[in-house]
Amino acid sequence: MEIKEYTCDVLVIGSGGAGCKCGIVASKEGQDVIIVSKGLTFKSGCTMLAEGGYNAVFGYVDDEDSLQLHIQDTLKGGAFLNDLKLVYKLVTESPKRLVELESYGSLFDRQEDGRLNQRAFGGQSYRRTCFKGDQTGHEMMVGLKEEVIREGVETHGEIMITKLLFDKNHTKIVGAMGFSLQDSSIVIYHSKTTVIASGGCGWLYPVTSNALQKTGDGIMMAYDVGADVMDMEMVQFHPTGMLSPKSRRGVLITEAVRGEGGYLINTNNERFMINYDPRQELATRDIVARSIYTEIQEGRGTNDGGVYLSVTHLPDSQVHKKLQTMVQQFKDVGVDITKEPMEVAPTAHHFMGGVRINTDCETNIENLYAAGEASSGVHGANRLGGNALADTQVFGHIAGLSSAKQAQNTKLETPDEDMISSEISRIEAICSEGKYRPQDIKTKIQEIMWKHVAIVRDETGLKQAEIELNKLEEMTSNMNVSKIREYNDDLVVALEVISMIKLAKLIVKSALLRKESRGAHYRIDYPERNDKEYLKSFILNKNGEIKTVERGLFTDY
Repeated sequence: MEIKEYTCDVLVIGSGGAGCKCGIVASKEGQDVIIVSKGLTFKSGCTMLAEGGYNAVFGYVDDEDSLQLHIQDTLKGGAFLNDLKLVYKLVTESPKRLVELESYGSLFDRQEDGRLNQRAFGGQSYRRTCFKGDQTGHEMMVGLKEEVIREGVETHGEIMITKLLFDKNHTKIVGAMGFSLQDSSIVIYHSKTTVIASGGCGWLYPVTSNALQKTGDGIMMAYDVGADVMDMEMVQFHPTGMLSPKSRRGVLITEAVRGEGGYLINTNNERFMINYDPRQELATRDIVARSIYTEIQEGRGTNDGGVYLSVTHLPDSQVHKKLQTMVQQFKDVGVDITKEPMEVAPTAHHFMGGVRINTDCETNIENLYAAGEASSGVHGANRLGGNALADTQVFGHIAGLSSAKQAQNTKLETPDEDMISSEISRIEAICSEGKYRPQDIKTKIQEIMWKHVAIVRDETGLKQAEIELNKLEEMTSNMNVSKIREYNDDLVVALEVISMIKLAKLIVKSALLRKESRGAHYRIDYPERNDKEYLKSFILNKNGEIKTVERGLFTDY
């Protein structure tokens, strides 16, 4: 295979909201930055797809709002599994980062007096979600892209990073390597610091709102070099994804629909959320998703396995102004949402687990940083809608500063040549005429996770998932992978499934350890939250260690 090599001060893996913000900040600190992504640059992250909004306390709509209340809502929504120091960073820095976004060219909706508008989102005491209609993430990426270009940051798209590289003594990360999707050439990056900003892992499930590239690659690359991962059992299912047609299954229906006053209705024409939570449609996502699941399981769902989300009672002008994307999204499939309800069901959405970081976005591995959905701690057991877009900017900014500062005091070092040779051999060996198609294995992973490790779990199902995932892992050594050089999708999927299985097994392992229900993790064999024994996060690493970190309730702070 042809080998291409590049050198930079800061290597950023991922070109979504967190990756771009990190690259911009590191560049402004005088560092030479390369942003690399598995998909198309700027277009393959989930930020581009995010619709609803960005949480920041300005008090422009509800002047009684405060930073303290945002912290409290985030902790309560996260079932107190959050890292309080990270939550403090998120809440206090979020407004500043939004102002920076507007300086890049991202414009948020205003009130008549010119001040930022803010809408209601689930689990929040006051209206603090800033937005651009229902295209907030797209608007953010417009500004971030322009600033990346203005800064002259180098970007490399369609390159799948498969391995982080150690120095010769295996004490620090000195770069990364992978291959080009365009021509299968090997690509090696030499860097002083490396940032994982590659997003989550929604495609562990067959129904997801995530971009196609989100299979957890970055998390597992960090894990493989010894980085701690945390809260791996915490997978959020957004309550409302499209059900039909099949090609649109899982596509997000933004929480802004409920924020603007949309009703969830079962087939008995009942607005059922009052039976589950006094906040009704604006309860936290874990509660709304389980409520919809219960309605469907108890026979009050549609024939396709969903419920209805209706805005037909709202003024047409409001729907067209505030929910433009939703209007068009359903118009494309022949549904006028001003006149008929949307059919919805939960969809795999956000991963609260990931690489453990401190308040400087440092991992436990020297020269390795993480930010955005690839990292863990800030959202606890359940993320509040609107906190993720803020997360990308706050921690992307911190990762950019931290990685740049470290790079300024670090010399480029030669990577371990044996690691490079071994990884090239591994990639080449995967291209063989084996028995199993990678896509078939990927489909089976998704079926296992949906059946046993989704919205509702129990010990029997989790242990069955372990057995079935182990069988799939054995199959990965006998895959049928094309040897074509240009756009070898078989090779991409083959590499993805190898790491997806390992990631799925970590999720199962953590889910078995947590013998309670908390946030997005709901076990029918342990349906109650148990603060006495499980007010703690589980930390895993490749050495097989299981560590914990204690958390606290409001009364403990």
